[in-house]
Amino acid sequence: MHQPPEIAIVEQNTLTALGLRTILEELLPEAVLRVFDSFAAFVADTPDMYAHYFVSSQIYFEHSAYFLERRPRAIVLSAGENPLLKSVPVLNICLPQDVLVQSIMKLRSHGHSLARNHREMPPAPLTDEHELTPREIEVLVLVTRGLINKEIADKLNISLTTVISHRKNITEKLGIRSVSGLAIYAVMHGYVEVDSI
Repeated sequence: MHQPPEIAIVEQNTLTALGLRTILEELLPEAVLRVFDSFAAFVADTPDMYAHYFVSSQIYFEHSAYFLERRPRAIVLSAGENPLLKSVPVLNICLPQDVLVQSIMKLRSHGHSLARNHREMPPAPLTDEHELTPREIEVLVLVTRGLINKEIADKLNISLTTVISHRKNITEKLGIRSVSGLAIYAVMHGYVEVDSI
């Protein structure tokens, strides 16, 4: 059994920090998230234990030497494109939530995995009672592609009640309630490609 990943958010703007924390908690319920409102508070908390740091661009620029040494782990929070940030992973915090979630998943798929702690961690195996059936996987894939229950029923040639039952089973088995959370699960387990959602 591996330890859950620890992720730091180093951001002085309270609303930005809380918003990102909420999204990451939904996407990575197993992760331990800590928020720091200053670089000094972050450094005082054994920063090298974190798998990743989401750092405000202001703090990043003020302490760039520190973060450049830890480049694979530092993800800069930016309010748009900045030519000075071309060589580091950047997350545009001004994007709509669904686009922001996709950006986080793309960071993950390009080697900036939010769920690994300096080495590749295999996904925790599901026990038999938590394994999705082939039909539930089909429903999961269609949900992540944005289809509503009626469209899923029509596509799979099953009743609307059956679709609702499958969705209920999926959320209970996985413990994931949101579509964005289901999407990250589907990507992590290879059921869908990031670009297809």
